[in-house]
Amino acid sequence: MTDDVRARFLRAFPGIALTIFLSAIDQTIVATALPAIAAELGGIERVSWILVAYLVAATCAAPVFGQLGDVFGRRRLLFVALAIFAAGCLGCALAPNLPVLVGARIVQGFGGGALLTLAQALIGEALPPRERGRYQAWIAGSFAFASASGPVIGGYATQFLGWRSVFLVLLPVAAACAVLARRLAAVPPARRDAPLRFDWAGLAVFVVAVGCALVALDRARRLDPTLAPLAVGLAVIGAAAVVLLLRIERAARDPLLPLAVFGEASIWRAYLLSACVVGAQVGMISFLPAWLQTVRGMAPGPSGLMLVAMSVGGASGAFFAGRMVARTGQAMRWPTLFLPVGATLWAVLAVVAADLPLPVFLPLLAAAGFCAGTSFPIVQVTAQAAAGRERLGAASAGVAFSRNIGAATGTALVAAVVFMAVGATGSGAAFQRLVAEGPAYLAALRPAAAAALRGELAEAFRGLFATAAVLTAVGAVLAWRVPLRRF
Repeated sequence: MTDDVRARFLRAFPGIALTIFLSAIDQTIVATALPAIAAELGGIERVSWILVAYLVAATCAAPVFGQLGDVFGRRRLLFVALAIFAAGCLGCALAPNLPVLVGARIVQGFGGGALLTLAQALIGEALPPRERGRYQAWIAGSFAFASASGPVIGGYATQFLGWRSVFLVLLPVAAACAVLARRLAAVPPARRDAPLRFDWAGLAVFVVAVGCALVALDRARRLDPTLAPLAVGLAVIGAAAVVLLLRIERAARDPLLPLAVFGEASIWRAYLLSACVVGAQVGMISFLPAWLQTVRGMAPGPSGLMLVAMSVGGASGAFFAGRMVARTGQAMRWPTLFLPVGATLWAVLAVVAADLPLPVFLPLLAAAGFCAGTSFPIVQVTAQAAAGRERLGAASAGVAFSRNIGAATGTALVAAVVFMAVGATGSGAAFQRLVAEGPAYLAALRPAAAAALRGELAEAFRGLFATAAVLTAVGAVLAWRVPLRRF
């Protein structure tokens, strides 16, 4: 790293890293507060809208701020995104009922999606492609730290200060981001040749497509037959919206989704790779605590801390891949080599995880996280390099979009596999009581009945690891087929 690049790195990193941390911690810190929110505001069956609303808004914000950043400059828009996010946090903290809370989460999600997209694009704006891998590794570490610390902060804040505090604690972080963002260099916009003709029609149809797809996935993952017609109907509407969106984007002068960019093999394959790997990781993070509590008999606190092994492994893999890109110029080589290893590890755990001692299980979990982490910086730098500076914002928005869709799809797929397997064993009702009541439910059973239940759940949860193995294997194939491999 030259002295000039190092100076730019040190000037930009604090503000961008804290911005990434702020946007990444929101989902994990809020998830731990959901039971308390449901207890106060009511509607346990509707509480998932708190997460879905944020995800839909964040996904829709990504291409909007990607395009606006290319036209008006990303540093300026970063302050706008921080203001939107802070307004959403304050609205959530003051919400008197669940509908108002969901509305405030939409505002917060729009700001959070903008923050993630702008921060990723600012990295590409500050550094040449070969050095971005090293920098992206630090960003991946910030993201991993947010994922690991979110449940801990959210749990203790909810326990001692109430669920509203999980939104209030984000406000000083947003203020710190604004202070640090002043250090970012004011780079002229990449596009200054013609006024922007914003694609309002494309945005409206895109919102419909994303909203229908994510809500359909949320309904489908519950495996409730009464929700099936709604899920199918939303899926059909979403598919029709996608077809209409493609026609609109081809005709638009300034399309929200530049199809020519997304049509490049290096870009769309990198996006699919990201969606598969993130889907496997988020699905595992969502259900691994339940496996640890029901099959291994761990308490909720320690089971949540076990996720730190995956986070540390993922951050280490990102650091490794980023440094190797900076040193050798080789990019896709690293996920091509390590994702097959990760898929193999998940497949092995599907067979033996229930019987492994924890001192053996934890290193394997960290190793699988390491393998997935090698793809995190590579996807971003590959998409940005293939798109070029004038489409840097659009490429960064595509990465954020692919990760959100991958997270939602992966979680829905894992949920479907696990709950179908649990239902097939006939332990569905017992599983729900075990999740709700914890170890006390098992303690009330006869030893033979408790052992039989754990055995049935161990068989059912093999699907958790198997699904992660399949998704990671698909990501490995895509990594092998990305044309752009060296910078």
